[in-house]
Amino acid sequence: MTALGGFFLTSGLAFYMHRVIWGGFIFVFGIGLLFLSAIFWFGDIINEATFHGLHTRAVRIGLRDGFLLFLVSEIMLFFGFFWAFFHSSICPAIELGSIWPPFALDVIFAGYYPLYNTILLIVSGFAVTWVHQAMAIGSFKEAIDGFMVTIGLGFFFIILQLTEYYEASFVISDGVYASTFYLLTGLHGFHVMVGVVFLSVCFVRLLLNHFLTNHYLGLVFAIWYWHFVDLVWILLFFTVYCWGSW
Repeated sequence: MTALGGFFLTSGLAFYMHRVIWGGFIFVFGIGLLFLSAIFWFGDIINEATFHGLHTRAVRIGLRDGFLLFLVSEIMLFFGFFWAFFHSSICPAIELGSIWPPFALDVIFAGYYPLYNTILLIVSGFAVTWVHQAMAIGSFKEAIDGFMVTIGLGFFFIILQLTEYYEASFVISDGVYASTFYLLTGLHGFHVMVGVVFLSVCFVRLLLNHFLTNHYLGLVFAIWYWHFVDLVWILLFFTVYCWGSW
């Protein structure tokens, strides 16, 4: 089911971009399949861990190593797009006037929305660390407060990012600068959305008393993922927004 969802998502998106009939429907259908698969799959993992007691130490180590490998694959995904950005910026093509950013392109000022979003994610990183420390000492009230701050800042980040896109003077088809810019920031924005959902699920599980002071591996994964999102954005801010727009 997951494989079919991925196939329909990618093929449907390609069809939609080439204006093939039913391309958008196939794309949405693929997203729906992946969404249902995630609900069933992760629901089984939660049931096995919380209600059946099947997550022994060996199972937890396997889950931890698997999630770390997933984060490595995410790092390599962003590495590819950063490589494209640096390749085009360090050695700009003659068609771009051999300058970067390209001539007559009104780039986004780093000291406005990007700076605000950087502050939001840094503060959210401290807040989610607050959640982690509160869980370790069994202070669930503080963990709930930290969750609310982190999730709220994540939502605010998404709103500011969409506002930035709305006010931008260029679109993804306006040359290599625009395409790498939107691919990097858009991919990161998608990861922020996934991180907010991840943390929201953990927040609901905390309210349902699924976690103990020595049993909250799913929350640890969400925290790791959010720190990864923070670090990628800091790299984005200083390379794409600051250095890339000089």
